[in-house]
Amino acid sequence: MCDGRVWRNICKDECSLVTRWRPLAWLMLAFLISFAALHLQAEPRAGAPAGAPAEAPTLRAADGFVGSSRCAACHPEEHAGWQGTQHAHALQPVSEATVRGNFNDVAFEKDGVVTRFHREGGRYLVETIGPDGHPGHFEVKYTLGLEPLQQYLIELPGGRLQAFGIAWDTRPATAGGQRWFDLYPAQKLGPGDALHWTGLQQTANFMCLDCHVTDLRKGYDAATNAYASTWSEAGVGCEACHGPGAAHVADPHVRLPAQFRARATNIWGGDPAKRPDVPAAGRTAEVETCARCHARRTQLTDAIQAGQPFGDGFHASLLEHGLYRADGQMQDEVFNYGSFLQSRMFAKGVSCSDCHDPHTQKLRADGNAVCGQCHEPTKYATRTHHFHDPASKAGECATCHMPTTTYMIVDPRHDHSFRVPRPDLAASLDVPDVCATCHADKPAGWTAQQLATRLGHAPAGFQTFGPAFFAADHGAPGAQVSLAAIANDANQPAIVRASAIERSAGLDPALTGIDLHGALADRDPLVRAAAAEALASGNAAPWRADLVPLLRDPVRAVRIAAARTLAGPGERQLSDSDRAAFTKALEDYIAVQRFNADRGEAHMNLALLELRRGNSLLADDHLARAIAVDPTFVPAYAQLADLYRRRRDEARAEAILRQALARNPRSGLAHFELGLSLVRQHQLPAAMRELQQAADLEPDAARFGYVYAVALQQAGREAEAVQRLDDVLARHPYDVEALSAQAIWAIRRGDTRTALDRLTTLQALRPADRTIGQEIDRLRHLPPQ
Repeated sequence: MCDGRVWRNICKDECSLVTRWRPLAWLMLAFLISFAALHLQAEPRAGAPAGAPAEAPTLRAADGFVGSSRCAACHPEEHAGWQGTQHAHALQPVSEATVRGNFNDVAFEKDGVVTRFHREGGRYLVETIGPDGHPGHFEVKYTLGLEPLQQYLIELPGGRLQAFGIAWDTRPATAGGQRWFDLYPAQKLGPGDALHWTGLQQTANFMCLDCHVTDLRKGYDAATNAYASTWSEAGVGCEACHGPGAAHVADPHVRLPAQFRARATNIWGGDPAKRPDVPAAGRTAEVETCARCHARRTQLTDAIQAGQPFGDGFHASLLEHGLYRADGQMQDEVFNYGSFLQSRMFAKGVSCSDCHDPHTQKLRADGNAVCGQCHEPTKYATRTHHFHDPASKAGECATCHMPTTTYMIVDPRHDHSFRVPRPDLAASLDVPDVCATCHADKPAGWTAQQLATRLGHAPAGFQTFGPAFFAADHGAPGAQVSLAAIANDANQPAIVRASAIERSAGLDPALTGIDLHGALADRDPLVRAAAAEALASGNAAPWRADLVPLLRDPVRAVRIAAARTLAGPGERQLSDSDRAAFTKALEDYIAVQRFNADRGEAHMNLALLELRRGNSLLADDHLARAIAVDPTFVPAYAQLADLYRRRRDEARAEAILRQALARNPRSGLAHFELGLSLVRQHQLPAAMRELQQAADLEPDAARFGYVYAVALQQAGREAEAVQRLDDVLARHPYDVEALSAQAIWAIRRGDTRTALDRLTTLQALRPADRTIGQEIDRLRHLPPQ
């Protein structure tokens, strides 16, 4: 389902150390496809609609798609199992059979706004605040999902299908359901807010439909800023996974585009000798087919069908800070793919259908029995293994190895990384301790001590990258060495190695210790793409010979990453044949951005591409378009203002930033950039106010706090400046700028102890910088004061 969030995947470049924002090296959009209805564990409940209703006028008969009803004659069992599932009802036109919410003139109030759900004849209506800020009656066109919640789509001008932000809780009343509830209870939203139901982040044409219908054509027209979205079948039908079936219907001997080659049986009782195997290509096809909707990913095109490689149509988000915990546990709404790829299960050849029936969505067996297909119950379903009553909830495999995180208020989802509980790492990595879910009354460290005592040693899991990722995410000393060890370890899952490489982006590739030559030639496209993208923010020239072959890579996500990195002055050094491959791959990259032209991020990508190629004025046009498409996308204003700063037109830069603040008054970035512009114009009191606003609005932004502290110090308010830097270092103890400033200020005021403390930390962070060690030696030899 749609919860209206879109995630902007920024390259790990940070602001420069001078007082301006460096051009942001944005990577591809990490678009969120919020689809709660497609979590595989869900099963139909009593009272679910039994079949798919009549189709809507947006249906398109094309591309060889024939509809799921044509499959029923030859595959009645599979078709019957599919009806009534989350897949079948992912999206449906409204009707008595599909609407589960109470539209019997029911009112819902939040933040002083009363919303009324009612009916007029066969129409389902919502009376609420509309895009113009005035009350209106809006007709519901489609339902989204089945359980544990159902959302509703309302059509606005320009073909926009908007996901309404008040959903129906379909759970039984005894479980707290059968009620309307707000998906954003802690936020007060109104027209103009991106998350308001009329806002950009609730536009289902982009945010939701690709995983709620079969064969979506988004149909966005950039010239008119309007959609003409069509699909071949409402809901996730047979052809969403198997590919268009017209040729197969005409001649059953013609295979469907997607071939999964499932195992003849899933039961082997833990005996590896009895394990019926499936060739790797078959397992990959199945997992990648599910990943189209069960992955956090960027969509590259809608001209892709089941059976084609995942990387030709999508670019998977890696184990990024903010999306996943440092140890790989899911944090944000990341669905299953990224979790599964890091698991021992995937490494050993397990695929989705080993546990889930793909047609009914039911588990292959109940409870622990589904795990007992591989894991011998006499060994694992015992108190000696898990130390709990086997008949209790704590004795269920999923309780400890697949903990849940609740999304969209009422939707708990299992983590598919299948991890061994590591309470010994919970505190040091700031990650959830699954044992503490039940033992919350125990003191910190109790669960770790219990496990160590009972096992005789600390538990050992398959995922070992947590300490390295935590260190990198916090800029800790030695982080790069640890990252390199993970990235260069062929035994690590590909998504883990790719994530380690991604975290090194922005650093000097020659000093990271990561084998980028090997990564660029890795067998896995996730690793190749990550390596190509990591080089985009630095000097890629030494790796040109390794990047050029990727222009002809069989996977689109890799080709366009290589093209973007090679774009710029270095492209003129390519041979004629390589230049042709580069041109084709770059055109593909541009096509991806045009496909996503309904997002400000895509126009930002095109602007940054033009800047790489020296076309500043063309970049202006793309940035202006980004702002027009999404007035809430503050980085576009910041980048455009920076271009005018470079042209010494500070007045125009200031005007653009004030425009950003008029539309986004609580943007720390907008206040920060305006503060710097005012500094350059010598309007220091006004600049101080803006810099303070930035630091106060976004206290986790270390640079905002650092710059404001510097401004305070230069204004003679050193005590306040020191306190600000203390606040920054409390959140970011390894921030080099804050540590450097405090060391310098401490030396000036004769506070040798503080200076040595900050310099010692800096030395650990920058061991190659001899001047730090020299200053430490000098301070240590000062006579006592």
